[in-house]
Amino acid sequence: MVLNSNDDEKNTKSKILIFAANGYLGKFMVKASLSMGHPTFVYVRPPKPNDSSKLQLFNDLQSLGVTIFQGELDEHEKLVSALKEVDIVISTLAVPQHLEQLKIIRAIKEANNIKRFIPSEFGNEVDRVSGLPPFEALLENKRKIRRAVEEENIPYTFVSANAFASYFVDCLLHPNHKTLPHITIYGTGQAKALPFPDNIPPAVLHNIFIKGDQMSFEITENDLEASKLYPEYKYTSIDAYLDLCLLDAPKPKLATFG
Repeated sequence: MVLNSNDDEKNTKSKILIFAANGYLGKFMVKASLSMGHPTFVYVRPPKPNDSSKLQLFNDLQSLGVTIFQGELDEHEKLVSALKEVDIVISTLAVPQHLEQLKIIRAIKEANNIKRFIPSEFGNEVDRVSGLPPFEALLENKRKIRRAVEEENIPYTFVSANAFASYFVDCLLHPNHKTLPHITIYGTGQAKALPFPDNIPPAVLHNIFIKGDQMSFEITENDLEASKLYPEYKYTSIDAYLDLCLLDAPKPKLATFG
């Protein structure tokens, strides 16, 4: 059967609900969902009357055809009602809110119509790595969400991006700085305790660049490499990204840990 009308084609697309759509990753998710023709929904906190930036964001989303559900994660009935309108749920909640996804999971279980849930991961493969205590606590929260999803038998996809290269190119090479006023060297022999959450980024760097956890396991038959899922997508290599940095280095938004 060939679908000739745009309406018919749209009706065959999964309806996607995105949490934290006003965040760094959430904005990309909304853009991608819309670009692929999916009816796109977001669940966000109601804006305060004097919050002009958030009000503008709402206007921008509505102008793009996004359906906005307003509410808090504590409002269970609102969550269930929103979930019953969609097929796919994508969470991009920030690190401090990871365990708040338990509320989403409970609502998904009650709604009983969600075809797939993608929790907020997009980092290390948490079931195959371990880190220093500050980072390990973060990983453990993600594991708790995974186990909760599995226990409720919710269809899921766990997305492990390992690391966004632009974060660490910026952190290690500082391409935006023509000259560096100072350089921080870890491991000088003078122990210095960092307070939470400032101690998380060094623990992440240790896990990736010293311990090498991201290279410590093999892809199995239960894993799917994203480049094979989307072979037509033109990925940016580190070499190409560094070439861009020579001209106009992008400034990534760093993750929120606390």
